[in-house]
Amino acid sequence: MPPVYFAHDYKTTTLHESGVAMDMWERGELTNRRTKGPTWTHSTDAGWSPEQYQRFADHRGRPMRDLLARVEAALTADPRVVVDLGCGPGDQTLALTDRWPGARVVGIDSSAEMLTKARSLDAAGRVEWVQASAEEWDPRSTGGPVDILVTNATLQWVPTHLRLVPEWVAGLAPGGVFAMQVPSNFAAPSHRLMREVASRHPRAEQLRPGLARAEAVAQPETYAALLLGLAPDVDVWETTYQQVLPAGDGEPHPVLEWVKGTGLRPVLGILPEGPERDTFIETYAAELERAYPRRPFGVIFPFSRIFALARTQGA
Repeated sequence: MPPVYFAHDYKTTTLHESGVAMDMWERGELTNRRTKGPTWTHSTDAGWSPEQYQRFADHRGRPMRDLLARVEAALTADPRVVVDLGCGPGDQTLALTDRWPGARVVGIDSSAEMLTKARSLDAAGRVEWVQASAEEWDPRSTGGPVDILVTNATLQWVPTHLRLVPEWVAGLAPGGVFAMQVPSNFAAPSHRLMREVASRHPRAEQLRPGLARAEAVAQPETYAALLLGLAPDVDVWETTYQQVLPAGDGEPHPVLEWVKGTGLRPVLGILPEGPERDTFIETYAAELERAYPRRPFGVIFPFSRIFALARTQGA
C-alpha cells in the first residue's frame, strides 16, 4: 500500500529579534562549542538499525523533500559543496547528488551501521561518507566554505545544538544556506505514553535521562531569533503531517514500529532483550492501541516538525 498523506497545517512564525534564543545570545550563552558548554559524549541508546528506520522511508523522507524545495528557492547560484549532517542510511543524501549533480556532496553521521548502509547504496561513489557526531564535526574539515548545510531529523539528538548552529552558519560561503528540520511532537501520545510507561518501570531512574534528552528541541521562535542574529534571510515554519500508517490485523502497532527506529532507542539500549524489555513493549503497545486506534485504512499518526532556513549575505 503506498503512503497516504492528508493536507497538513502550515504555520510560519513571526520573525523578530526577541525571544529566548536572542536573550541567550546577548548574554553570551550561545557561543562557540569549543569555549563554552558541555558536549554530549556518551549514550546508552540502542544502535541505529537502518532496516527499522527505513520501514517508513517515504514518510520520513517527505520533510527532507519539503525542506530542500525551500533551499532550492533560496539559492542564488549552483552549490559547489553540499553537506548532509546526520545523513542516516544515505538514501536522501544520494538524492542531493541528483538535485545538484555538479556539487561535491558530503554525508556525515555518527552511526557506523548507518554509514555501512549508505555506502552500500552508493555503488558509484558519488558521496563522501564521514563518521563523526554533530558535536565533533568542524565545517573547516571540508577544506573550504560550504554552500549548503542541511541537517534533517538529527538535532533533537544533540542537546548542545543551539551552541553549534552559529559556528555552522559561520562556515557557509557567501549566499550559503543552512537548513534544518526537527520533530516537534514530544508532547504527542507516542512520546508522552513512552515516558509514562518508563516512569512506572522499576528502572525508571535509568530510563528517564535518555527519554528527556530529545526535548532539547526549541520553539520555532527560538530558532528564528537565533538565526536572525546570524543571517539576513531567515524562514522558519512548523508543519503537522497527518500520516497514515498501514496497520494489518495481527501486525505490531505501526506507531510502535515507527518509534523503535528512533525515539524508543534510549529504552532499548537500557533494557536487554528478554522478559524485562518484552513487558515494557507490551505495556506501551497497549497504550498505543488506545491512543492511535486501527481503522480500515490504517492508523492516523499526526507528526509535527519544525523547519528553519537561513541564507547568508551574498558576495
